[in-house]
Amino acid sequence: MSAHENLEHAEHAEHASHGGNKKIALLISVLALFLAFSETLGKSAQTHAITLNVEANDLWAFFQAKTIRMTVLNTAGEQMQIEADRASDADTKARLAKKIDEWKKLVAKYDDEPSSNEGRKQLMARARNAEHHRDEVMARYHNYEFASAAFQIGIVLASAEVITGMILLGWGSGLLGLIGLGFTAAGLWAPHALHFITG
Repeated sequence: MSAHENLEHAEHAEHASHGGNKKIALLISVLALFLAFSETLGKSAQTHAITLNVEANDLWAFFQAKTIRMTVLNTAGEQMQIEADRASDADTKARLAKKIDEWKKLVAKYDDEPSSNEGRKQLMARARNAEHHRDEVMARYHNYEFASAAFQIGIVLASAEVITGMILLGWGSGLLGLIGLGFTAAGLWAPHALHFITG
């Protein structure tokens, strides 16, 4: 080969190299964009899950407080019933029976109060609903975390391809980008899909 042909060959190789670098730079930019989306979705899901966890804990604490009140009133009612049974005065018996009846109604209200949605039965249903919603949001969060990891590793592989010129690294980067998109889509539309796959 002549010097002129060598120079032309080197120019073509350099031009092809620059074209390849532009494609890798574009791939890195796209992966970084998707990484930003998955990180934003993940942070939002994490914050929402924490909020739902606090809500569920508050509801269970309220449920427990109602249970304690019911137990105290039931115990006091039983004690008062013993006193009523021992009382010889009809007026005292009537007064104690009235108080016992009031407490029984209050106990029933603590257990089931659909009007305020704050009876034990309602609180239990609300707490379980908050826990279910929290678990779904956490599943979304885990998918977004896996997506972010795939995008980050993809960016590293694409950067390594620029330095080494190994085209296989670029293909691996693109594949990881697709995997990251899959996890992002799962987080949005099928958050428990990963759980079913892993068993």
